[in-house]
Amino acid sequence: MPVTAVPEELRYTEEHEWVSTVGPTRVRVGITDYAQSQLGDVVFVQLPAVDQVVANEESIAEIESTKSVSDIYAPLAGKVVAVNEVLDAEPETVNSDAYGDGWLFELEVDSAEALTAALGKLLDAAGYQGVIEG
Repeated sequence: MPVTAVPEELRYTEEHEWVSTVGPTRVRVGITDYAQSQLGDVVFVQLPAVDQVVANEESIAEIESTKSVSDIYAPLAGKVVAVNEVLDAEPETVNSDAYGDGWLFELEVDSAEALTAALGKLLDAAGYQGVIEG
């Protein structure tokens, strides 16, 4: 039985980010339930700037907890089109709702084809489960 939630409909990185498709060329990104549980109580989230263009695997955000500071990496190349401003005042939302209200940012890619190709390189739920149980 999984120790943490790993929703089947999401894609994952080995760095513990999740990716959800929210439009033909747009994804929403957050950290996994496993990642937030390892971090402990989140006290600050530094989000990327809207309109920032990012490369795949580029460090673009930080999450600070009572234990450590962790970099957040772009799971694919694109442009930041939205950030979760709720986290400025309520960073603990990452702990309480990692896959919902605790999302971090949204990225836009050039085309639906580019998005499909990028998502195909990410882990599915079973693959990510292997990472956290490995």
